[in-house]
Amino acid sequence: MSEVRILATGFGFPEGPVVMPDGSVILTEIRNNRCSRVTPDGKVSLFSATGGGPNGLAVGPDGALYLCNNGGSRYVEGHSMGVAPHPDYKHGFVQRLDRTTGALTTLYIECDGHKLSAPNDLVFDKAGGFYFTDLGKRYARHRDHGGLYYALPDGSKIVCLAYPILSPNGCGLSPDGKTLYVADTEGSRLLAFDVEGPGVIAKPKGHAPHSGRVIGGVPGPARFDSLAVLASGNIAVATLTTGMITEFAPSGKIVREVKMPDIYPTNICFGGSDMRTAYITLSDKGQLAAMTWPEPGLKLNFN
Repeated sequence: MSEVRILATGFGFPEGPVVMPDGSVILTEIRNNRCSRVTPDGKVSLFSATGGGPNGLAVGPDGALYLCNNGGSRYVEGHSMGVAPHPDYKHGFVQRLDRTTGALTTLYIECDGHKLSAPNDLVFDKAGGFYFTDLGKRYARHRDHGGLYYALPDGSKIVCLAYPILSPNGCGLSPDGKTLYVADTEGSRLLAFDVEGPGVIAKPKGHAPHSGRVIGGVPGPARFDSLAVLASGNIAVATLTTGMITEFAPSGKIVREVKMPDIYPTNICFGGSDMRTAYITLSDKGQLAAMTWPEPGLKLNFN
C-alpha cells in the first residue's frame, strides 16, 4: 500500500468528503457546524455555514451538493466525538447546498409526520433520487431508532424504507445499482438490501424489522462509519477504534485491512484521473488524508 499523506489539518471532526471537478475536496465539519473546501495544495476555506451537525455529503443530478445534517451535538473536553445532542437540538434535516455559493435550502425535516433524528449519509441512484441513513441520536441512557429513507432532490417526496435499524451509518450502491449497502455502526455489521427499483427495496420476511442481510463484520471493539464502493464491487468501510479501512468483497469476505494514522477514520471517497486516489477523513486528529488505493473506486452517478 502507498503512504498516507496528510493534505490538511485543523478540522472539527471532518466527514463526508466529495472530490470536485477542479480537484478540490469539499468536506463537512460536524463539530464546527460548517462545510469547508480544501484545494489541491491544501488551502482550507469556508464553503457553507450550515449550522447543526453537517455529516454526509453528495453531488446530485443538478450539480448541487446534498447534505445529511444530524442537527448538532454537544462536545466535552477530551472527546473529539459528540457525547449527546446539542442543547439547542430539535431534529435532524436534509439540505441542498448551491455548488458555487454554498447557499443552503432545507429540504426535509420529517417523514410521515415523524421528525428526522440524525441523518448521516446518502447516495444517489441513476434515477436521480437518493437513499439516506438516519443514525438516530444517542443520549446518556437511551437512543432514537435509526432508519433508511429514499427522497427526491426537489423536496417533493420522502419515503421510509426500513425502520428500525440500530445505527445505520454509511451507505452505497453496487455498480449495477441492485444492492444497497449500509454500515451498521454499533454492531460493526455490513448490511445488504436488494433494490427492486428506484426507492424500492425488498420487503422483510416474517417478523424481521427490515430486509437487510448481514454479509460481513469484524470482531472486537470496532464500530463502522461511512463506506465507499469500488469499481470491482468491493466495499471499503471506515472502521472506528481499530483505525482501519476494511475492504469487503460482496460475499462478505475481508479482502484487506489498511491501517490509518488515527483511531477514527470516518469516511473514504475516490478521485483522480484513474479513481485510485482515496481521500480519507481522520476525525480524531481533524485531518484530511490521501493515498493511492490498489484498485479504483466506483464513479458516482452525478460526480
